[in-house]
Amino acid sequence: MTDTQLIPGAEPFSHVGTASTGALVLHGFTGSPSSVRLQAAALAAAGHHVESPRLPGHGTQVDDMLRTTWTDWSTAALDAHDVLAGRADQIVVMGLSMGGTLALFTALHRPTVKGVICVNPVTIPQPDDVVTMLHEMIADGADVAPGVGSDIADPDVVEVAYDGTPLAPLLSLVDDGLAPMAGRFGEMRMPLRLFTSRQDHVVEPANSENLAATYGGEVEHTWLDRSYHVATQDYDRDLINDESARFVARVTSR
Repeated sequence: MTDTQLIPGAEPFSHVGTASTGALVLHGFTGSPSSVRLQAAALAAAGHHVESPRLPGHGTQVDDMLRTTWTDWSTAALDAHDVLAGRADQIVVMGLSMGGTLALFTALHRPTVKGVICVNPVTIPQPDDVVTMLHEMIADGADVAPGVGSDIADPDVVEVAYDGTPLAPLLSLVDDGLAPMAGRFGEMRMPLRLFTSRQDHVVEPANSENLAATYGGEVEHTWLDRSYHVATQDYDRDLINDESARFVARVTSR
């Protein structure tokens, strides 16, 4: 399999809307656009322009991801924002897990963004002992650890994600993505809509609490009691869709 042979369902989503508003919708680490497809489709149905890119190295095979870094994913997010800006006057960015991290990164680097929606975002850098452990595992020749995908309470839903976690890219997320952003959330002034699963087996809810406590703008935080990490596909998916649509309408009407 090559990087051009996609897993069925992992295709990017792009929609030309009828409104002057747009939404950038970003998936998480080892996932694919299908993880946030319901949200992208709901925003498209509301008339918004939508871009939901497949991040480099994702949606094919895990070996393709081994060659990618935070720079690849963050550049792809910014590029997708800029494509969207070509047809939308006002943009909201949304992301799940690492996609939430990328949404925050995009808003930091494109400050005209009107609002940010995060679902179980990663915001806290790993402690030094974990970073050291990752370096040691890679030095010992380990490339891939067990996967973290499809953490979903609904037994009828499966996430399109890799069954392994590529270690060098994970280290890049920690060192190149999270560490430089850790003290910058207070710089952000656009409204934040935050959704957090109380039971999350991938990203500790403390990441959301950290973001809510340090964010510089208005924060509306909803705790999800029925969903696990991939809440965008889980029992609370309709709640996330409905509340996100309301948020986009509100922040782009100002």
